[in-house]
Amino acid sequence: MTAKPRSSGRAGISVLFGAVGLLLASNVVTGLALFYAPEINALLRDDNSVILTAYEQRITQLRLEVDRLHSRQYAQMGDMNLQMHDLVQQQEVLFEQHEYVRALTEMARELGISSGSAVSDTAATISPPAIAPTDDTAALAQSLVAMQEETRQALVSLSDAAHLSTNEILTGLQPIGIETDMGSPAVGGPFIPADIGGSSIIDEANAVAAALARYQTARQVLLTAPIQTPIAGAHTVTSNFGNRTDPFLKRAAFHAGMDFRAVTGTPVRAAANGIVTVAGTNGGYGKMVEIDHGNGLATRYAHLNQILVATGQTIEGGASVGLSGSTGRSTGPHLHFEVRRGGSAVDPAHFMAAGRNLARYL
Repeated sequence: MTAKPRSSGRAGISVLFGAVGLLLASNVVTGLALFYAPEINALLRDDNSVILTAYEQRITQLRLEVDRLHSRQYAQMGDMNLQMHDLVQQQEVLFEQHEYVRALTEMARELGISSGSAVSDTAATISPPAIAPTDDTAALAQSLVAMQEETRQALVSLSDAAHLSTNEILTGLQPIGIETDMGSPAVGGPFIPADIGGSSIIDEANAVAAALARYQTARQVLLTAPIQTPIAGAHTVTSNFGNRTDPFLKRAAFHAGMDFRAVTGTPVRAAANGIVTVAGTNGGYGKMVEIDHGNGLATRYAHLNQILVATGQTIEGGASVGLSGSTGRSTGPHLHFEVRRGGSAVDPAHFMAAGRNLARYL
């Protein structure tokens, strides 16, 4: 009965010692914590500082990247504005060049030059595209380049047609002894390859203008060459130039012109531009008109029934000078036509042949 109280006392003592040990351990931990608290706080502060520094560096890098993107965007906008400005200037120049090309095309048409090219036929209707600030500059630049190339092709076509026409006229006039000095300028100098890429359309257009001027000179010579048929409508040659049997004396005689069958009153036309030097009765010619065409050439229209021009009058080729008849030394209604060079009669047949070959330029 006395053993149980002792056992309970020992257990209480053990619990008491345990509590005291736990209290001492807690005090030790608390003391250590208080002792090392500044160092722990410093470590925590150092870790936070590293993290904040990293974030600040990242933010700074992001800001620099944003600034760089803005700068690049501004530069691109500046480049686009410069490109647009250049395209607008190119368009203005192209408009001016196009007006020049249009004028040349119209001039060629008035002169009767046709190149037979679809490019040259559309040269007068080419219109450079309008440029809007919102358009794609690359597409606009390509469009302007294509327009310039089309214009160049039109100019080349016109130039070729003008040179070809001029050469055909000059070649066609050679058989009748009409030589024309086109006044080619003296040229020379060392050969230096041209910079085709930098050539101006205006330079090419000026070359076309020079070719058209050369053609116009050749055509003026052509219009004063007596090569147009002197009788209106269908005609029959009843007597050629040269020796023949005289219709009155029935013996060999020289015939100084060509006779065209024509009923009385048939319109007689000037064979070329010129000035009327004779308009009246002239012996065996009967009523006669003579026209001076320059360059030593003249034509005569004889046996007229009526004269429609006066001496000193300027007349164009194809215009009526009178009406056919049978006045003077004539066996019936017809037109006696002569071509004279330096006062001497020459064969009109050569001039008529030249006229047929060059009819499209008349």
